[in-house]
Amino acid sequence: MSAHAAPQIRLVALGDSLTAGFGLAAHEAFPVVLQGLLQEKGYPVTIVNAGISGDTTAGGVSRAAPALSGAPDGMILELGANDGLRGFEPPFIKANLETILDAAAAKNVPVLLCGMRALLGMGPDYGAEFAAVYADLARDRNLAFYPFFLEGVAADPAKNLPDGLHPTAAGVREIAQRMLPVAEAFVQGVMARKGLPPPSPKTP
Repeated sequence: MSAHAAPQIRLVALGDSLTAGFGLAAHEAFPVVLQGLLQEKGYPVTIVNAGISGDTTAGGVSRAAPALSGAPDGMILELGANDGLRGFEPPFIKANLETILDAAAAKNVPVLLCGMRALLGMGPDYGAEFAAVYADLARDRNLAFYPFFLEGVAADPAKNLPDGLHPTAAGVREIAQRMLPVAEAFVQGVMARKGLPPPSPKTP
């Protein structure tokens, strides 16, 4: 297929170290891996890595405008893990995420929201309120939603670096594979908004 056979879909992944690829080679970072999986299915997608290690939802607020300045066709939003580690209050986290979502909406950029969970040591009440931030935003704003970014990877020593917090390259592949159905549906929606048909199924 020619490189010009289909218009390119450009997504931006706004996140923290889990997006940036802390401790990994650039090609092992989540946006690159997910992009590869989508391209294998025929989607003409490029995902820009706008992850910064250590970033919080407040940091994301300050970076939303630059991330959106390139007029992306969609945004993958993955923030909050560092807020949870620091015990930030869920209403504060929610307000920051709402500000980012408002900025995307103002630019007519659809968002795939990635949920996060707090560490068990923060207590069950905090954990429940923290997780509800994402579920409530997804429901109230009718967002594409992947409930827990680290599903199948969190707390698995085989899929995390020695710090126990950041996924290995294998862990990132697990995350991307698990998220692929949601991401594929999201990209299909983005393409439909642009009047583009989904790619034809690949024949063996």
